[in-house]
Amino acid sequence: MAIPVYTPRVNNNDDEVRLIGLEVAVGDRVARGQAVAQIETDKAVMEIEAPAEGYVLDIAAAPDSQIAVGSILIWLGTTPDSAVPQAADLDAPPHATAATPTAKARQLLQRYGLTAAQVPAQGPRLTAAAVSSYAASQGLAPLADAPPPPRSAARAPEPMPGVPGQWRELQSDEKGMLATVTWHRDHAVPGYIELEYDPRPWAEYARTFAERHKLMLSPLLSLMAWRLTRLAAATPKLNSALIDERRYEYAAVNLGFTAQVDETLYLCVLRDAEQRDALAFVNALLDLQRRAAVHKLAADETRGATLGFSSMERWKVSRHIPVLPPLASLMVAHTADAQGRAVLGATYDHRVLNGFQVVSALRKLGKPPSDTP
Repeated sequence: MAIPVYTPRVNNNDDEVRLIGLEVAVGDRVARGQAVAQIETDKAVMEIEAPAEGYVLDIAAAPDSQIAVGSILIWLGTTPDSAVPQAADLDAPPHATAATPTAKARQLLQRYGLTAAQVPAQGPRLTAAAVSSYAASQGLAPLADAPPPPRSAARAPEPMPGVPGQWRELQSDEKGMLATVTWHRDHAVPGYIELEYDPRPWAEYARTFAERHKLMLSPLLSLMAWRLTRLAAATPKLNSALIDERRYEYAAVNLGFTAQVDETLYLCVLRDAEQRDALAFVNALLDLQRRAAVHKLAADETRGATLGFSSMERWKVSRHIPVLPPLASLMVAHTADAQGRAVLGATYDHRVLNGFQVVSALRKLGKPPSDTP
């Protein structure tokens, strides 16, 4: 008996997706739920899982090809010699029934004069975002007598303290931190991922680099940050932000690098970081850190980060979950504890990036470049 593995719909408006990887080959035995392929749209990367256990009989597409949503990507068989059905013998893929709309989605359906069955949905629930996306794709305008669009509830004012005390005005760095965490709270949908990595290859790379360029201080963290900027330049999604339901990809990588000076935490911003080679980057970042140490940073050197890197290795903490800079989607956190366990983590905006993309970036960052430092 042959079992089809269909190409799923990742986004409501995409009728084709790109096959970016195959995890199996013809003849392999797979388990139910095992990842067999990876597909990508301009908004997400998704793994395709085997719907049942069996043997891979046929693969209908090659990596880097565009494949139609709903098409059969892989045939599985209950035995290695199961016959692959011919096209004329195939039934059309099953169609999903109308998903149950959320409360906000119901309001939008009414606003545009739609029914739940007309709008493609991901999963059993039809969301407001799916309705808005479908309406925009069809060029629909709200009906004249439709109810107003759903609004998010206003945030309640903070209560006044009931204990005697006195007011203090915030310092400039405290106001900056307030603006950062407020954006993180009110706009981003933050996720966090971490993984361990072997620190020895990076340590050797940094040692060789320092010897070659006669550096007095270890360039390890600066080189890791430089590596991150190169990854972001090659993968623009890492260096972007979501604004008004559209992704804004920055033309330059402005790296934010944290510097703790006494009780003040700076996010030093190195602009156009992707245009510098490793040595120029290391020297420029060192200059920023030196001026941060004496509180001499210019205003544009503390704002406009499109990507962030932070390390708490000096404190030997085991976990470090940073806050996203405003209008950034990725902040990498590096640490190493007293036992020598090295960890790369990342806070990311789930509206822009998914876990697979962040893990892929962290795995690449955990290894130094293959070329000679």
